[in-house]
Amino acid sequence: MRCCVPAELKGKKKGAYLPSISPNFTPSAPLHELAAPSLSPPYSQENLLNQTCEIESPEEEKLDGTTFKDISVHKKVVGGLLAVIGRDEETPSRKEVCYEPLGCFTDDAPWSGTLLRPISKLPWSPEKLNTRFLLYTREHPDSFEEIKATSPATISQSNFNASKITRFITHGFIDKGEENWLSDMCKNMLQVEDVNCICVDWKRGARCPYTQASNNIRVIGAEVAYFIDVLMTKYGYSPSMVHLIGHSLGAHLFGEAGKRRPGIGRITGLDPAQPYFQGTPIEVRLDKSDASFVDVIHTDMLPTIPYLGFGMSDPVGHLDFFPNGGETMPGCSKNAVSQIVDIDGIWEGTRDFMACNHLRSYKYYSDSILYPDGFLGYQCSAYSEFESGDCFPCPSNGCPKMGHYADQFKDRVTFGFTKLYLNTGDARVFARWRYKVSVTLSGKSSVRGYINIALYGSGGNTKQYQIFHGKLKPAQSYTELIDVEIDVGTVNKVKFLWNNNIINPTLPRLGASNIIVEDGKDGKVYNFCGSETVREEVLQTLTAC
Repeated sequence: MRCCVPAELKGKKKGAYLPSISPNFTPSAPLHELAAPSLSPPYSQENLLNQTCEIESPEEEKLDGTTFKDISVHKKVVGGLLAVIGRDEETPSRKEVCYEPLGCFTDDAPWSGTLLRPISKLPWSPEKLNTRFLLYTREHPDSFEEIKATSPATISQSNFNASKITRFITHGFIDKGEENWLSDMCKNMLQVEDVNCICVDWKRGARCPYTQASNNIRVIGAEVAYFIDVLMTKYGYSPSMVHLIGHSLGAHLFGEAGKRRPGIGRITGLDPAQPYFQGTPIEVRLDKSDASFVDVIHTDMLPTIPYLGFGMSDPVGHLDFFPNGGETMPGCSKNAVSQIVDIDGIWEGTRDFMACNHLRSYKYYSDSILYPDGFLGYQCSAYSEFESGDCFPCPSNGCPKMGHYADQFKDRVTFGFTKLYLNTGDARVFARWRYKVSVTLSGKSSVRGYINIALYGSGGNTKQYQIFHGKLKPAQSYTELIDVEIDVGTVNKVKFLWNNNIINPTLPRLGASNIIVEDGKDGKVYNFCGSETVREEVLQTLTAC
């Protein structure tokens, strides 16, 4: 890696060199005018675009006269976001463009000329965007077949099956439809269901200034709607069998498709993009009116300025999931080296280094396909309530499942917005299962130390989890909520361990006289009893009372 960040900026946290603007600040001038003064030379927007770290990549693509390197383009996310509030040298004089058979597109409000969307941009033509539809099926799970609505023969000659559900997946800003995460998501789906899985690639329209990309999605959304229209016309295909899954800008892209093609069965928004969309009218962004059922996963909802949060915080679906509170995801605070040298490879690690929280949304969704019960969302008014256990366990009719199986609860959605919270792991597999554990101690004397327990059941056993740290008193109970790494199933025993990490010549002994375990999924309670005491670092096994 070679990095050309100015010496004055080295060591700064992400976003530290952005204008210092409060998230609640209401500007009296266009954002691009407010941003400029604090970016004086050599920190002009143009310089910042050139002062990002670059990593050489063997792959290059020539798009509209500009050379992009797959990895270095992701290192320019900061520069790309600055383009959201930056000046625009290429504002077109036209107010409307028309592209057959998609219709016309204007740059009037609410698309531009507003406080939230100050820069006027018209979307590019379909020819310039070159949107591609890449079909994966069980017949071809490892390679795609490119199909085109403008050439229906490509559909009829492919393995597309009009009797099956069709799930479209698309990416966001500076990404592409041939990225591994999209095809991997298709492969996970094809393990558990026989569907048509179509990756929508619009990389040409995504690798440009953010303001342009945020308008390009209008045409691409129209192309998706037209594709569905062709399926309806040629195959009698029902739009209710269509599921659209979009990450970042792709979430709003599919919202546009839903607006143009009423009756879409489901849209899933994976951390819908915040800049240019948060707080805008529903005509502009993803909304729950865009499909019969809309579910959303929020993973990066801190304000773009000054924290470089990329995702929306507003609920916009029938079910809105906020894993880990929706702001900062576990495992995303690693240092640069460990972040880049990721378990999924240097390329994925490099992406995580710049936008880890934002990318977690599609990783959670992909894992949810294989671990349906490991992403239960608890309905609370705030994450603090979830953490304190106020909405534990799930109600008698169950908790909605974040991700692939969220639509199992579509018949129970309410008129308003439903906010759901859960915790995840810090690395794959991200699924977690929630339990409440209460430990009652036995012994003769009080000591300071830790209480740890492990659950054993029909599905396997967990690692040790800390329940309490502090003064340990016999006959007192200590309760904690834990999110464990496996589905334990029926809990049949618990192992107790305590320690205080200091040399104690009196060799104190403590035990657990009673441990109560409550399963968050169904509220089932398991009661375990013990009659012995043990020295520190010695396991005590408790069985059912």
